[in-house]
Amino acid sequence: MTKKILMLVGDFVEDYEVMVPFQSLLMLGYTVDAVCPGKEAGDKVRTAVHDFEGDQTYSEKPGHNFTLTANFDQVVAGDYAGLVIPGGRAPEYLRLDGKVLEVVRAFFAANKPVAAVCHGPQILAAAGVLQGRLCTAYPAVGPDCLSAGARWGEVNSTFSNAWVDGNLVTAAAWPGHPELLRKFVELLGARIEV
Repeated sequence: MTKKILMLVGDFVEDYEVMVPFQSLLMLGYTVDAVCPGKEAGDKVRTAVHDFEGDQTYSEKPGHNFTLTANFDQVVAGDYAGLVIPGGRAPEYLRLDGKVLEVVRAFFAANKPVAAVCHGPQILAAAGVLQGRLCTAYPAVGPDCLSAGARWGEVNSTFSNAWVDGNLVTAAAWPGHPELLRKFVELLGARIEV
């Protein structure tokens, strides 16, 4: 079985939501192909740090530059064991790319594990793969998920929970990484022993 994971990113992806899963999956022995439409391996995307500081929504601060590891134009969904879709602002425009949606649909058609966090489910909604599925996202993305036919998984007060429905695992924001990543790795067929 392949130990390659595809990660869909773009400019102003949320910093923690790209860095933490990328590094965690590398630590577990996976190869992670982080790709962005219109960019190539070695190019960078800018990230943004979204934080929860008591305002009506998250605050946004400049993050790091994240280096892409593969070329989007060469992606073949069948080459990967799973898909990770971080949040931030990138999903709002990545969902407009037809090939992004085709790639997402291919993972669902093959019943391969998919992890999406925060605004990542905007891409899933646009791809039409949420019908009847239990999922969660950043609460402001809830209407997108519900309009796409999803069933809403409530977000706990610390944003630390994740929901699984078949091959899909979702969380509302980066505080849910421990549960999201554990469940995603379990969907990949591995276990993390503590």
